[in-house]
Amino acid sequence: MKTYPPPTLSGLMTSGASLSELDSRARDIFRHVVEAYLETGEPVGSRTLSKGGVHLSPASIRNTMQDLSALGLLSAPHTSSGRMPTHQGLRLFVDGLLEVGDISDDDKREIEGRLTGQGRSFDAALREASNLLSGLAGGAGLVTTPSLESGVKHVEFVALSTEQTLAVLVFDDGRVENRLMPAQIGMTPSVLSEASNYLNTRLKGRSLSEARLFLKTELDQERLRLNETAAALIEAGLAAWSGGADEKRALIVRGQANLLQASALEDLERVRSLFEDLEQKEELIDLLDDVRQAQGVRIFIGSESKLFSLSGSAVIAAPYMVSPRAGGPKVMGAIGVIGPARLNYARIIPLVDYTAKLLGRMLD
Repeated sequence: MKTYPPPTLSGLMTSGASLSELDSRARDIFRHVVEAYLETGEPVGSRTLSKGGVHLSPASIRNTMQDLSALGLLSAPHTSSGRMPTHQGLRLFVDGLLEVGDISDDDKREIEGRLTGQGRSFDAALREASNLLSGLAGGAGLVTTPSLESGVKHVEFVALSTEQTLAVLVFDDGRVENRLMPAQIGMTPSVLSEASNYLNTRLKGRSLSEARLFLKTELDQERLRLNETAAALIEAGLAAWSGGADEKRALIVRGQANLLQASALEDLERVRSLFEDLEQKEELIDLLDDVRQAQGVRIFIGSESKLFSLSGSAVIAAPYMVSPRAGGPKVMGAIGVIGPARLNYARIIPLVDYTAKLLGRMLD
């Protein structure tokens, strides 16, 4: 699997063959075959190459294509057909020959306009990001929602009536969680302020599970210094708030119809397998969690992921993260595109990278 730490593309090559094994002729023919296949989705013949930029006879091209097939880089779906890259060949191309440019200004404006519209919540931006990538990239868009173990940014208790109090938690990832609680006896504005200030000074930057462990001991020690009602309110708030590892993160998938439009009739069986893969939400989240360990765009092709061993699909994904002032960047989730192995890598890589960075900036 290849990691693209922006702005340069570098990583470990995992295919059996390497570019050093190819002379200039083989490398040129291999590049032309892959580029033509990614554009059309069809096997590429020697005559097509001889008329399309490779200045050699069809016989010479065929001989070289046979050598590339022997290396496991090309295959022929039918005896009389042309050649197409194997997944190993696509990996070699992506790792060593793919030229990725900057995202276009038009794409930047569209992404920014659709994600950062006035009044748009971060949850809505995540859904729109999945829709956006599926449309621009021609595959299905994937987004994992932020981990519920993100740090607490702000705590507030608000009196709604003599019977109810609203407990509000704002997280580093932009998520806001509200819980209605019974009002404590003796509740006053100063008690609400005391409880809010107490939690803000101790919870900031901690996840809820970390906060519970910390405050379990802290509250016993501080109880004499706290107003009795404030202490009771704090305990009730901690009990009411959700969070922790027992809550599952969501996966947002948009644009499955694009997968049918992008596939030839003979690929429909692979698309059916891919649709079955998309139903494996937990496995997809696990795959994107692997992306969370990267510092840039990451690519999975075919059997590099067990999930796509039958469908032969590809995923281009990147983590989105916040950059807190202390403690360094913190990864919140991942976003990507899934589709046939012949995705337009050169176009999709910068789209995914820019969208992930914009989501991270929205959380800062």
